[in-house]
Amino acid sequence: MEGTAVLSVIDLQVSVRGKRILHDVNLHIPRGEVHALFGPNGSGKSVMMMTIMGYPEYEIRKGRIVFDGRDVTRMSLDERSRLGIGISEQRPPTIKGVKLSNMVKLIASVKQLSDAHTSSIASAVDINRFLNRDINDGLSGGESKQTELFLLLLANPQLLILDEPDSGVDPEQLLKIGRLIHTSLRNNPPGGDKRGGYPDARIKAGLISTHSAEILEYVQTDKAHLMMDGKIKCSGSPNLMMDHIRKQGYAYCVSCLEQEQCRDKNNWITEN
Repeated sequence: MEGTAVLSVIDLQVSVRGKRILHDVNLHIPRGEVHALFGPNGSGKSVMMMTIMGYPEYEIRKGRIVFDGRDVTRMSLDERSRLGIGISEQRPPTIKGVKLSNMVKLIASVKQLSDAHTSSIASAVDINRFLNRDINDGLSGGESKQTELFLLLLANPQLLILDEPDSGVDPEQLLKIGRLIHTSLRNNPPGGDKRGGYPDARIKAGLISTHSAEILEYVQTDKAHLMMDGKIKCSGSPNLMMDHIRKQGYAYCVSCLEQEQCRDKNNWITEN
């Protein structure tokens, strides 16, 4: 599996400030696939994503992270970014004194993007009104996520890590964010796509954590994983899994796992 995956997380154990959070996590995402990550608050979803990205406060105690055939376990955040991993955080930070336009120029310089290219994307995703403001200063949660995804679009990573892009946003903003993610996963992001729906030329991979699964109305996912207590407990159909969670809650998942009711049933696969 490792050889065919754009991302492989292998037997990963992670601690934060001395406390073990992730326990022997395994995850494989093939090229061109988008996977959803479900789980209650405190289950380890954000820790998993931040660790894949390489944030230094997340200490890898055991295991490996392989991206596009390269072991990135000990690489820094900026090294992973240059290789093609990008993240949109659940709560994008406000950066006082740094204009969004300055960040755009920096990314454009590194990626060798033309002014016409960056202007086309900014116009397509309706971000021009924020360009002369400090990054995320005074923006709503949905607007901050829209700005974060815009920067990801410019950076054009091969693996998109999206931490709860649908939390704290209203329906109109969710539509915009869904379109941004849809566009980001395609091979030709400039100009955007006005339809919203599922991508028709997806070549990139993604990992999206979500509570409500509302974002999945705009982004097709190929597989879902349920994380609880710092472990991926089972994997299977995103729609089926979220339907069970919505109707019966995560407590149902615990009961199901304990009784092995979902083993090899309805396209679910429990942990080994």
